[in-house]
Amino acid sequence: MKLPNGPKSPAFVQMLQWIFQPMPFMAACAERYGDIFTMQLNPPVVFVSNPEALQQILTSDTKEFAAPSDWNKVFEPMLGKNSVITVSGEVHRRQRQLLMPPFHGDRMRTYGQVIHDVTAQVISQWEIDKPFCARSAMQIITMRVIMQAVFGLYEGPRAQELEQVLATMLNENSPLRVVELYFPALRLDFGPRSSWGRFLRRRKRVHQLLNEEIQERRENPDPSRTDILSLLMAARDEAGEAMTDEEIRDELMTLLTAGHETTATALTWALYWIHKLPSVQQKLVQEIDSLGENSDPSSVFKSPYLNAVCCEALRIYPVGMLTFPRVVKTPVSLCGHDLEPGTIVLGSIYLTHQREDLYPQHQQFKPERFLERQFSPYEFLPFGGGARRCIGMAFAQFEMKVILAKILSSWDLALVDQNLEIRPKRRGLVTGPNRSIQLVAKQQHQLPSRALESSSI
Repeated sequence: MKLPNGPKSPAFVQMLQWIFQPMPFMAACAERYGDIFTMQLNPPVVFVSNPEALQQILTSDTKEFAAPSDWNKVFEPMLGKNSVITVSGEVHRRQRQLLMPPFHGDRMRTYGQVIHDVTAQVISQWEIDKPFCARSAMQIITMRVIMQAVFGLYEGPRAQELEQVLATMLNENSPLRVVELYFPALRLDFGPRSSWGRFLRRRKRVHQLLNEEIQERRENPDPSRTDILSLLMAARDEAGEAMTDEEIRDELMTLLTAGHETTATALTWALYWIHKLPSVQQKLVQEIDSLGENSDPSSVFKSPYLNAVCCEALRIYPVGMLTFPRVVKTPVSLCGHDLEPGTIVLGSIYLTHQREDLYPQHQQFKPERFLERQFSPYEFLPFGGGARRCIGMAFAQFEMKVILAKILSSWDLALVDQNLEIRPKRRGLVTGPNRSIQLVAKQQHQLPSRALESSSI
């Protein structure tokens, strides 16, 4: 089977390049081989960054291409065997349908007040002239937001321990952990001091805490609750079947991990660029101030420049580098190459977002590009696309805007080192800044809260 051209180095070398330097490796391949190339990642994988080809792949889910879970097994140690990310076929369709209602527009927007209140609580603890790590602060906010969205008003020892253990587990993204995820043979438990041993023990404790919560809800049902866990427990599929406790636990793991870490990273990048570029900061603060003291989440959500800033933050260094894998089902032509059934294809979100023909001066942060034109879902796809597009897309976009509006209407911030250049690097299975982004609060606004006094939208 003839595949598109790609690097000729040994497969093991390519795998190491992919694990340790995925973005420079993809960029070098694209520069040499163009819109479509093959990496030898045991098995060979075809990478695509052409929007027309991406449209062909993502709109042909279930026809020419399948979206199996085999290649998503790398997520299984963290998310479990029943996660919407690690299942496929009919099971995936069922899980996705059961998970969708909590993230439907009308219900999702009721979380506006939760996002506002959590953000206000966390940023009220910042002190003038005392530097803080942007990513840590954003992680605290997004973790508490998703915890409250999932569990409702969630306080007490179990909530605190769950937040703490999850945060510790997710923050340990050493190169060794990534190698362990890609090479299952290296997942060896040599006790609590070993890398995999630590992970297994923390995961076991998180599972225990989630199982206790599910059991408690089973024993004390409350029909008036509208949090995500209550909705999942009440959900029924087309056959009238409920989700099992194990399925619910794995979906909670998916929501708690994917639902906070990626948004925290995107917010960190947004804060970096806003405070790196004074013109962006000035325009954004003016727009947020113009909303007035009693604006609601609807006005914030619809603010054009805030939307453009969030989109550009998601474009320039997307948190997810790739779409989920597709496998060719019937012979298909892609970018002039004939691909046979069984070929694994990945859409490169990173490379698509770096295309000079789509995004002139693509290495510059320019929110205006999102005001000047509308990009198709195959030109701008930070949440993937097709049957595997991120379920939490609308929630994440809404959350980013509410949090940024609250921060910028409450504090004047600055980068501790204005000249420091931050680049993206692999962070576990996604990406993040290659070093800590330190911000410092210069002044707290004395006006009353200038955004989000209402939870209606």
